[in-house]
Amino acid sequence: MKTLPEIDLARYRYELPDSRIARYPLAKRDQSKLLHYHKGQINHLNFTDITDLIEQGSTLFFNNTKVIPARMIFHKDTGAQIEIFLLKPVSPSHILSLVMQEKHSVSWECMIGNFKKWRGGQRLTRELTSKTDSCTLEVQVENWNIVRFTWNNSSLSFAKIVEMAGRTPLPPYLNREAEPGDKPRYQTVYSEKEGAVAAPTAGLHFTPEILNALAEKGVKKSFLTLHVSAGTFRPIKTEKVADHPMHSEQLVAPIQSIKDVIDAEQAIIAVGTTGMRSLESLYWLGIRLLGGNEDFAIEKLEPYQQKNKLPGRKEAFEAILSRMENRGLSQITGSTEIFLFPGYQFRVCDGLITNFHQPGSTLMLLVAAFIGEGWQKVYNEALANDYRFLSYGDSSLLIPKKF
Repeated sequence: MKTLPEIDLARYRYELPDSRIARYPLAKRDQSKLLHYHKGQINHLNFTDITDLIEQGSTLFFNNTKVIPARMIFHKDTGAQIEIFLLKPVSPSHILSLVMQEKHSVSWECMIGNFKKWRGGQRLTRELTSKTDSCTLEVQVENWNIVRFTWNNSSLSFAKIVEMAGRTPLPPYLNREAEPGDKPRYQTVYSEKEGAVAAPTAGLHFTPEILNALAEKGVKKSFLTLHVSAGTFRPIKTEKVADHPMHSEQLVAPIQSIKDVIDAEQAIIAVGTTGMRSLESLYWLGIRLLGGNEDFAIEKLEPYQQKNKLPGRKEAFEAILSRMENRGLSQITGSTEIFLFPGYQFRVCDGLITNFHQPGSTLMLLVAAFIGEGWQKVYNEALANDYRFLSYGDSSLLIPKKF
């Protein structure tokens, strides 16, 4: 392995007043502020101006994951409340799209609140009803943090069960309970593939009108799916930043998105850090395939273990396309825990649309890796100009290079 860059996490912290955390969304999605950072220069705009900023022929890559209501509340006969937070499926499959369609029983790795009051063998139940359906949902711990869900209505998929039983999984830093308005607003307008337990928040600002205006201008849209995990909120506590345990997230890439990267002649712009992690992970999958390794599970420090001279993005993505075409695949599914921090050389992305992130977080490090020391100027300007921060906050368009 190459010598990893030394990261002083204190350099990537800043003072974030509590009053600057946006605890609720704006009335209209596209009325957020937009900070435009272009090769060191900053302009303060409205998000609707993004249709003027994205050049014709550019390609925007969106994460079309859909947030599931991953928080479920159960009560014991004693009244004790047990909270179950879905993390990732264990059986009958690890593939989210398959598990969400199961119609009798599934097992998930979960975070369990008040676990000490839930004896391992005890079954908890809830009666679920909607306008058209009803069932009894039963949960039982299988193996310390593995919870089995069983329900007695085989016409209902697990996706429907979660919809009936769950609550919107707001980020912990909002310090409030989910309200009815959060259900539609903590979701992008193009969300489609169920499985995320946190929203790809850079996309929350887009409206159908903005998407249509971009399309009319000649900006291409492409969609990937990265099912965002709760690990995205995990603070860095390790002495060495590289030792931070990154979250593994399921990544699904349709063949059209692979072709869109290959065919891109103008800027490739990731909508959100999840979009960026997806694209950069796919590059490293291409490098694996070129080296004869077909395992699609990108490790967190994999980019830092490679030789200096590597193929360009087109060659890497052509290797993915070749494999898919040879096997008749319309999409590929894998996982990534890639960790992008200062010292990383970006292989795919020319631009990034993103919100403003927590001090010293993995997402803050990703932004700093992408635009260098310019991140300090960006965040100082945002703080000085009353930008709203974090998931429900304002947006930025970061273009550090030639485009």
